[in-house]
Amino acid sequence: MRLLMEQVRALHRLEPANRDHLAALRVAISVAVPSLLLLAVGRTDLIMYAVFGALTGMYGRSEPHQLRFLHQCQAAVVLLGGVTAGLLLSVNHLQSWWLVGVEAVLAGVGSVFADRVRLKPNGPFFGILALGACASVPVPVPWYLALLVAAGAAAFSLLVGFGGWVRHRSWHRGAARAAAALQPAGRREVLVHATRYVLAVGAAGTVGVLSGSGHPHWAMAAAAVPLAGADLPSSVRRGIHRIVGTFVGLAVTAVVLIPGPWTLAGLFPGQQAVLLAVLVILFQFTTELFMARHYGLAMVSFTPVILLMTQLAAPIDPAVLILERGVETLVGALVGIAVVVAVRRAGSRTVAALLGLPRRARH
Repeated sequence: MRLLMEQVRALHRLEPANRDHLAALRVAISVAVPSLLLLAVGRTDLIMYAVFGALTGMYGRSEPHQLRFLHQCQAAVVLLGGVTAGLLLSVNHLQSWWLVGVEAVLAGVGSVFADRVRLKPNGPFFGILALGACASVPVPVPWYLALLVAAGAAAFSLLVGFGGWVRHRSWHRGAARAAAALQPAGRREVLVHATRYVLAVGAAGTVGVLSGSGHPHWAMAAAAVPLAGADLPSSVRRGIHRIVGTFVGLAVTAVVLIPGPWTLAGLFPGQQAVLLAVLVILFQFTTELFMARHYGLAMVSFTPVILLMTQLAAPIDPAVLILERGVETLVGALVGIAVVVAVRRAGSRTVAALLGLPRRARH
């Protein structure tokens, strides 16, 4: 019972701050500059691609500038790879089962790459999210121009992340990020982890397609969330945080998007695009502010970011948008938790391991 209560308390525990405001400010600048430039030229429909490129700035938050630069270059491969795949699916009108198959395969490949180079945040989640989002909306310009917007935003994020060099002006020759030296057992672990991503993303996408949802990629992205946990308890917590944080974030989104005298859409008629663009920047700042401290709180902000970007790129009925996001997130998170339980990592089959006990306490 004591162990169970510890896990319950962990659901709402706020981790101590670690200069999170600096990392959040870097990400906010990385998102704001390309987004505001697109807003100024009247191309708010391209902001989504800029934001996915700018998410490069979320990586390497606690590393010195030189290693952060290397880390973010590795992250840019995942993000721009997802954007490229999504754009090619969109322009060739390959939806439904094509999207599920491609996203599941790239989730497995991205998992191997992320584990090999030790990306932080863990896993290929943001690449998966970028792929699904870009594939689900029509490309308003030639696909290579949309990719250029994403790549430009990623390059700007690298410059912002490397800004520490201005103050310290240090460069250590030969410095490199520590990568895992994979032994046979380690290789098996990486392959098992990649298999979980393929199964979870593929299963969630299948449910989404069969249900007739217009956004099955949200279920696939949500299914990937629990897989980033270090053990079963943390994986389940991430899944619960994803569900609860998303539903609170949907309420925030409703206040912004749904027309009515009590909503922002009603208070600022005719300024919808400007309002949404500014809110994307603000919500991305608060997302990064809490990402390392409490995943659920981060999702309260990140949910509006995704929905507002989607609405800027391809507007639909806000009520339908919000409803499908809620349903797909619930389905995807539950599928991800189920895969974590069914396909366990080595050494995680004992009761003590499943409860999240430290290794020494298991003996």
